[in-house]
Amino acid sequence: MFEATGLLFIYVETPLHAGTARGLGAVDLPIQRERTTQYPIVQASSLKGRLRAEAQARGMDRAVWETVFGPAPPGASNGAGAAPSDHAGALSVGDASLLLFPVRSLAGVFAWVTSRDLLARFQRRAELAGTPPDWRLPDAPGRDEAWVSGDDLLAGGQVVLEEFSFQPRQAPDGSVAAIGAWLAAHALPAAAAGQDDVYAYWREVLPRRLCVLPEDACRDFALYATEVQTHVRLDPGSKTVADTGLWTTESLPVDTLLYAPLLATGSRSERKLAASAVLQEVAALGLDRVQLGGDETTGQGIVALRFVLGGAS
Repeated sequence: MFEATGLLFIYVETPLHAGTARGLGAVDLPIQRERTTQYPIVQASSLKGRLRAEAQARGMDRAVWETVFGPAPPGASNGAGAAPSDHAGALSVGDASLLLFPVRSLAGVFAWVTSRDLLARFQRRAELAGTPPDWRLPDAPGRDEAWVSGDDLLAGGQVVLEEFSFQPRQAPDGSVAAIGAWLAAHALPAAAAGQDDVYAYWREVLPRRLCVLPEDACRDFALYATEVQTHVRLDPGSKTVADTGLWTTESLPVDTLLYAPLLATGSRSERKLAASAVLQEVAALGLDRVQLGGDETTGQGIVALRFVLGGAS
């Protein structure tokens, strides 16, 4: 049974392609999605693998590294250590799920959209992670309505996202503003000691640009408003497109916000660590930015991380 919990918030800074190999639709290389909802995700294996690699690269003590993440698989070129069959790692990482999705707006440049469904899922997982938010879940807006907290997204009295318009409505209990303020304080990256706070502006505008949409509309934006990049491969001699050298890649757009649960048990190895210490070891790495997904050599997949640790049971 898990004894310590937390959340990892992931803020996308360059387009993120966590792919699923070849697709069957119009996009050749689609992103990972939930089977039932089609919401974008980053699978837990990708996320834990990146945390594992970063911990090793930053010099985490080998005994601690194996305790937290588990021994390296056979054939790994990282020296002698415990065998994978000796014990499992003490850290468990969940899938990274969607919370806020950026959509082009006629006013305010873009809006962060979410839905009652996405917020309710987050509440449920935050409760599991021991970090329940203090805001109230808003009621679902009407079919062509959007909950907003101010006038920043209004153009001609409407909220216009891509080519779709919604009637703006102020949440009667102020829940949209409360959600935006909580996410700005707890989910966006925090300023590092001694460095400029490059996220100060984004924390300021998030509550004003947050928009709660009907669930179907939010799902459709997350399904059809992702970034699709077209790539070509040139023949080195003729400098023309090579045969089968044209393909498309789907990515999550910049300013998407994801979150993943972090769960830990006490150590299963000879190196004794309490469950809370396992999470502290990961958080103490100082991982403010890492690279996730594909296309690393073209600057894709840079994300900012924020760890929020819950209580120990």
